[in-house]
Amino acid sequence: MKLSRQARRALCRQLFAKGSLPPVNAFWSVTMYDGKTQFLIQNPINRYLINSPMLPGMMTNPDGSLTLYIQKDSPGKAKESNWLPAPDGPIYLVIRLYWPKETPPSILPAGQGDWKPPGVVQAQ
Repeated sequence: MKLSRQARRALCRQLFAKGSLPPVNAFWSVTMYDGKTQFLIQNPINRYLINSPMLPGMMTNPDGSLTLYIQKDSPGKAKESNWLPAPDGPIYLVIRLYWPKETPPSILPAGQGDWKPPGVVQAQ
């Protein structure tokens, strides 16, 4: 997923509704890459991905959903556990599911599963 320059400057988020985290037997990750070089992006907190092993330290919303903050500036100390620092330039986000579940909700069979990742949206 490539984000526009305007979206990157704004506050962007990826919201996983309660119970809709990636359906895996192992783990999942959301990794950000530089849109030009396709390398990982240097940032002030040395975070290049957010993944399921990080969940115990992340903040969930009152309704049980999980918001990932994909933006240049910190969303505030209380939300930094959910922050993936983005640069001014273009980026790519890649979501990986390791050992996906075979029963619904699932991404299987490939291209036909009923689970879809949430999109990245501009925060209001």
